[in-house]
Parts: sequence; structure tokens; C-alpha cells
Amino acid sequence: MNRSLNSLIGYTIGASDGEIGKVKEFYFDDKTWTIRYLIVETGNWLSGRKVLIAAEMLLKPEWDKEIFRVNLSMEQVRNSPDIDTEQSVSRQEEIKWQRYYLHTSYWGNGFYEGGMPYYMHEVINDVPGKGLPQKSEHISHLRSTGKVTGYNIMATDGIIGEVKDFIVNDANWRIKFLVVDTGHWLPGKKVIISPKLIDEIDWATSEVSVKTSINHVKNSPEYNPAQPVSEDHEVHLHNYYSEFVTHIE
Repeated sequence: MNRSLNSLIGYTIGASDGEIGKVKEFYFDDKTWTIRYLIVETGNWLSGRKVLIAAEMLLKPEWDKEIFRVNLSMEQVRNSPDIDTEQSVSRQEEIKWQRYYLHTSYWGNGFYEGGMPYYMHEVINDVPGKGLPQKSEHISHLRSTGKVTGYNIMATDGIIGEVKDFIVNDANWRIKFLVVDTGHWLPGKKVIISPKLIDEIDWATSEVSVKTSINHVKNSPEYNPAQPVSEDHEVHLHNYYSEFVTHIE
């Protein structure tokens, strides 16, 4: 099912022996547009520390209770590597975090053979014959949804709006659409665009360039935040933008 990421902010993360905290935001991989981590605010029990929880760690969500459960104890979370979630998470920090949780051996799916996370597999393979990655300069492709929210959407002929939300498939955590608020250009109207329409993201200027015109976005199917993005809506979008992309997932 397609869900708004904004609607998942505030969900409880439940450990095997208590509540870890509340979902604050998400990190996604800007190459695959897949959610990799949830940022969890722990509250008083861990002095307000924010921790990373990988999407692969989540058990079956309790949507009606707004709970994501994980097969972890609170002690495991307490002893996890301290990562500054206010800054960009480096590849080196990510590997340190992965090594800690790999040691606890609770992993289920989402891994290559031998229980290795795909991103650790990718980095280690960059250094043939080495058990430890030697390239600390590896660029992390993790991006904060909180920081990307508010980025301007640049059409081929000008600004059309800004990023307000993300639509994610709750089965595989792939970001399927960006929600665009057209603001004072088209008061009150929100539209959704596929990452496949994105031509470039300028992280320095906080701009997302799309390969379509203002008028084309203006006349695209309107998005209603009160309703899930249905299969019919996706088909409609696919047909509408077909001259720009061959397939919108």
C-alpha cells in the first residue's frame, strides 16, 4: 500500500521489552529512492538521544495502533553506536552501526548471502581482499526527508512549487512519489511526481530539477492527501507523463 511519510511521523518504535521512542524522520538512498533508516527520538529513557533503526529491522507494522515493532531489546539500542543524526551520516559511521547490529544476529531479510547488509557488501567489494573497507572517503547517498522537504521544484521554465511529503510503498519502502505543494503558483493544489521525472538534485541550492514544464505540472492530476494513491491514480499519472518517462512505478 502507498502511504504518506508525513503520516508515519510520531509512530511508536516498540522493542521486545518496551518503547524505544517515536519516529522523527527518515533517511533515504538518493540512488535507489529507498528508505534505509528511521530516525527515532528516544525521549527521557535515553536522555532524548536520537537513534537509527533500519527499515529492514521492522517487523509487521501494527498500522491501527501506529506501532513499528523491532526484534531488539532496549539495552541493545542503548549500547548502539552514537551517531549524530543532525549531520550527514558518513559511510564510515554507517558501517560501524551495521557491524554492531550484525553482531547481535537478529537480521531477517534484505541481505545478501551470509547475512551481510547490501550497503556493507557494496563498500567491502570496493576493496578487494579486505575484510574492512579502507576508503573512509566513500560518499554516503543517505538523505534526510526532513531536510529535503521544502526544496524548490524547478521545472524546465521556472519554479513550480516545493517538496512537502513523500509517498512510499509500505512493502518495500521505495519512495514512489514526491508530493509537490504548488503554493502561490496554484493556491491549494498539490500534485505528485515520480523520482523518474527528476533530472537533477542540487543539494547545495536545495533545488530539484524535473524534466517537464510548469504548464505540464500545473495540468497534472491533483493529489488528495486525504486519500491513498490508488492504482488508478498511478495509471493516470503514467499515461499523463508517458512522453517524459517510459514507466512510473
